[in-house]
Amino acid sequence: MPSYKEALDKANKLARRKNKETSATKLLMLHFSGLEPTELYTQYEEEMPETKYKEYFDALDNYLEDNIPVQQIIGYVYFYGHKFIVDDKVLIPRFETEELVANILMFYDEYFDTKKIDLVDIGTGSGCLAVTLKKEESINFNVTATDISEEALEVAKKNALLNEVQLNFIPGDMLEPVKTKKFDILVSNPPYIPETEKVEDIIYDNEPHVALFGGSDGLKFYRQILSEANLILKPQSIIGFEHAYDKASEIQELAKKYFPKSKIFTLKDMQNLDRMTFVITGFKEN
Repeated sequence: MPSYKEALDKANKLARRKNKETSATKLLMLHFSGLEPTELYTQYEEEMPETKYKEYFDALDNYLEDNIPVQQIIGYVYFYGHKFIVDDKVLIPRFETEELVANILMFYDEYFDTKKIDLVDIGTGSGCLAVTLKKEESINFNVTATDISEEALEVAKKNALLNEVQLNFIPGDMLEPVKTKKFDILVSNPPYIPETEKVEDIIYDNEPHVALFGGSDGLKFYRQILSEANLILKPQSIIGFEHAYDKASEIQELAKKYFPKSKIFTLKDMQNLDRMTFVITGFKEN
């Protein structure tokens, strides 16, 4: 049998011929070899067991020929250092969304004198935002998560169990299931791709459209959330959105319409793109 290095070299050549990411071949190798990165490196020249070799190239075929995302093939992804189950019922968490988590935690420390707060994640999907925020502030955050897809909520519940946190999961459309409750922080990464926009086949064919498309201009759910957010927010509150890099000014204008006396601003992500907008309400400036 070929060595791990020979198997990976072969996989990389196949990936390049298909114009696919070679980073995916490494992820698949780590998963199907059962080795940690340092272990794989030290065992590069060792013979790869036949069973693992076959499983690896079967999975690689799913990625290269069937265009299945590598995260769905292995069944999980790491987000903010925590492991999350993913399948075709939920959007695959993106690394960019980790920055929304980091900023929410920063603003929580900056603005709230009382440390015990109620937080809601609207359209939770895999639960990556809600579960991670609860994981990071397990004592101080009481977290509720909503989603219109009960199948997505089942995945989110599994992720809460996997990460050993307790959340309140409520099925329903956007803010509708929590209109009788009050929250200090609202976070959301709603569907924001315009319906007419071309999407990569690997995304369009494998991830739920209900989690991708946000109406004709991609702003449908931001309008819905911002127009109703006052119903569920406490006088001192924070809203944090992820959004398309070219929609910041439009979302700011929407926020000003419904929160005219609030502090509204956009932050760039690590790619220097306008990716997160925040609404800070009722706090005195330091």
